Amino acid sequence: MANVQEVTDESSFGSTISALPPSTLAVIYFHAPWAAPCKQMSTVLSTLASTYPADAPLRFFSVNAEELPDVSEAYDVTAVPYIVLQREGKTLETVSGSDASKVRAAVEKYAGAGSGDLNNTLPPAQTVTKPPQPSAPANQSDGTKNLAAYAPSASEQQTAPQYTSEEPQTSKEELFKRLGELTKAAPVMLFMKGTPSAPQCGFSRQTVSLLRERGIRYGFFNILADDEVRQGLKEYADWPTFPQLWVGGELVGGLDIVREEFENDPNFLSEYSVNGQKASAAA
Repeated sequence: MANVQEVTDESSFGSTISALPPSTLAVIYFHAPWAAPCKQMSTVLSTLASTYPADAPLRFFSVNAEELPDVSEAYDVTAVPYIVLQREGKTLETVSGSDASKVRAAVEKYAGAGSGDLNNTLPPAQTVTKPPQPSAPANQSDGTKNLAAYAPSASEQQTAPQYTSEEPQTSKEELFKRLGELTKAAPVMLFMKGTPSAPQCGFSRQTVSLLRERGIRYGFFNILADDEVRQGLKEYADWPTFPQLWVGGELVGGLDIVREEFENDPNFLSEYSVNGQKASAAA
């Protein structure tokens, strides 16, 4: 039976994909180890792959989106789980999210149905649960680290104090009011997964690096410590992914946009640098 092959480096990915026979359907699964929905999707794909014989014109590949950023960028991966169905180097369809039925339908559309009954073997739909409070143990049940109690080092001059949550709000109006205040908590605010000292996704890590390289002072909010902010900010900003960079209460965008801004304008955010006028006034 078929299985899901993990591809661990950029060169291996290129050579593996290019070596596939023209008739072979490649199912390329982008994931991240910190994302709970990816654990669900890994089970879905392993189960689905097992219904096809090993000699079927079909191959399943697993790619860590953070460890292979160039591959992720080539496939326009902005969130995980993300699945690309490809044949002869051409993308046939993409599926974002952990909906098992959508993935199965897409694969069967181009490869035909496998053998076996998946109804009793696929895991239940992924549910979202509120993370433990700061007093919870460092290692949580889903394998992620509890970062709610993190305090940045005094040597991290590029960061403003971390803005953490209080009691959760029940009203959408109250939540949006709180989010509006959070986006203006510092002249430059970064909503990220983890902290500048311990980013919990590659996209957040790269954004921190861009800001650090240019000496930009910024506040940050660890969205993994507050699921209400994490979910609410997607709707408030009309921007579904993280990290998100805000300046003066206005959304700039994610990693790609921030990188593009720096490339197009060497003075982008320079007024908020350690030596900049606004940065000095805010210090």
